[in-house]
Amino acid sequence: MTETHPHTMTAAVFEGAGGPDVVRSVRRPVPVPGPGEVLVRVAAAGLNRADVQQRKGVYPPPAGASDIPGLEVSGTIAARGERVESAAGEYDDGAPVCALLAGGGYAEYVAVPAGQVVPLPSGVDPVDAAGLPEVAATVWSNLVLEAGVRPGEWVLIHGGSGGIGAAGIQIMKAYGAHVAVTGSTREKLDYAAGLGADVLIDYRTEDFAERMRAATGGHGADVILDVVGAKYLGANVSALATGGRLVVIGLAGGVRGELDLAALMGRRGRIIATTLRARPAAEKAAIMGEVRRHVWPMVSAGRLRPTTDRVFALADAAAAHAYFDSGEHRGKILLRP
Repeated sequence: MTETHPHTMTAAVFEGAGGPDVVRSVRRPVPVPGPGEVLVRVAAAGLNRADVQQRKGVYPPPAGASDIPGLEVSGTIAARGERVESAAGEYDDGAPVCALLAGGGYAEYVAVPAGQVVPLPSGVDPVDAAGLPEVAATVWSNLVLEAGVRPGEWVLIHGGSGGIGAAGIQIMKAYGAHVAVTGSTREKLDYAAGLGADVLIDYRTEDFAERMRAATGGHGADVILDVVGAKYLGANVSALATGGRLVVIGLAGGVRGELDLAALMGRRGRIIATTLRARPAAEKAAIMGEVRRHVWPMVSAGRLRPTTDRVFALADAAAAHAYFDSGEHRGKILLRP
């Protein structure tokens, strides 16, 4: 049933709340996979904004989740718990996989419900694959399952050069939508253009709602994917097309904003707010099933490529967090045990 693996492992944790200086390397017991779980030997882990929010003390792990950060990994199956059937060898020892986690990714091993583990998509590097589960699940669940994007619609993605933005551009273009992005520098906008973005908006010098309407002949954005929150609420509503949907998935710009309900009603608009991390395992399994069916073929066809910016050793997790905080990264930062 299982390969031999050590009893303890290296992991990175946050000792207190604060900057990258609270990141520590520790030794922890290797998790034992419970019923319905598999143990993954980690090849690499993705660093996400949620990890940074956890580090700052504003986004604690859900009840029962590991205090070790890390919401996605790639690796190989090291063991499986009871009630895990290995259909077509998918959960056999050594099978290459990636996984969406509630936590625990900054480590050499992680136990995860089998439904959140999917085979590696074909043609992708096993380390680069660590940067796919969280962004693929976030983009597909929010833009397609929640907001109902249809081919031919206009999607506005804030922060087009980040991990979610880079995946969102590629997935939406492969799906047949038109994509506009906001960014803060010419370099970041050029990067987004290289991934297929149709309209590039410098939010420092341009009113993104005005530019969105102008670029679409007055139509506006059918769907907006927003990681900013309160600061953009009014302008997001202004940017919406009739029947438009605003999906808020982050609060980098604050939690309380003023909402012009008349403007929202005039557009027959909708505001959707979601999180992924705290969803029950069954919901995450359903989302990963969707990712496997719809997004993995985009990876295999070369329409969605991993956007690894830098890979840090797990022991250098503090440096990886400092690099994330600098805002200079494009795409994903990965940690390698």
